[in-house]
Amino acid sequence: MLARFVIMPAFALALAAANDPAKQEWRKLFNGRNLDGWTPKINGFGLGENHARTFRVEKAAMKVSYDGYTEFGERFGHIFYKDKFSYYRLAVEYRFVGDQAPKGPGWAIRNSGVMIHSQDPATMGKDQNFPISIEVQFLGGLSNGKPRSTANLCTPGTNVVRDGNLFTPHCLNSTSKTYDGDQWVRVEVEVLGSERVRHVIDGESVLSYEQPQIGGGAVNNFAPESKQDGKLLSEGYIALQSESHPIEFRKVEILDLEGCKDPAAKNFKSYFVKENKGRCKY
Repeated sequence: MLARFVIMPAFALALAAANDPAKQEWRKLFNGRNLDGWTPKINGFGLGENHARTFRVEKAAMKVSYDGYTEFGERFGHIFYKDKFSYYRLAVEYRFVGDQAPKGPGWAIRNSGVMIHSQDPATMGKDQNFPISIEVQFLGGLSNGKPRSTANLCTPGTNVVRDGNLFTPHCLNSTSKTYDGDQWVRVEVEVLGSERVRHVIDGESVLSYEQPQIGGGAVNNFAPESKQDGKLLSEGYIALQSESHPIEFRKVEILDLEGCKDPAAKNFKSYFVKENKGRCKY
């Protein structure tokens, strides 16, 4: 007996794939070709001024480079994505390369990061060193046999809650292993508005905290109205850091965790955490 094959029309196959509620729809924030959607803000320069081509794209990677600097000169910089986010999972793949910029601070060797829940870069002062934000700090090992974790927490102009208490020190180490050399490292950050943030490497949680909020120090020359201490941070911008050591980013992508939670909708996703009925499509 001949086997019978049923050929589904292309539109039916596409519809079935689109309606898979478990399929994760990651969105690329960095397209691998150019800096479209991204805007630099470097200490001492206006928004959009890419001093000495600090941020550039080469060989499908976003590079932070200092070959145009005679010395670093406290030119801490950040490059901001154009949209704000609230409930999401962010993935960044990075590696440290080369030598630190001349006269970069000692603590910034093989040091960078991604800022989340950041203030709007348009509200930053020209001479503001860091945005008011939560920093997921990236550290590279120093190949000296000593542990140096990555996916740590730092808090420029912010605080968080840990174990029910306000945590005010500037930085907190994660439980990650040390990554020496120029190997690529993938860090994921799960952000649930003002509720909780979790840092993940290789599927393992290495740090978590709650109630990110404005407060604390470690940020200079900000507009007073931007720093409302005690205000919970439920959303904000994402920015990659320039902190004096060359670094490359080959992937920056996001999985939205806010959306339609009605199983009857065409765009229902089982992994959504926050309901947004306005996004439902029927």
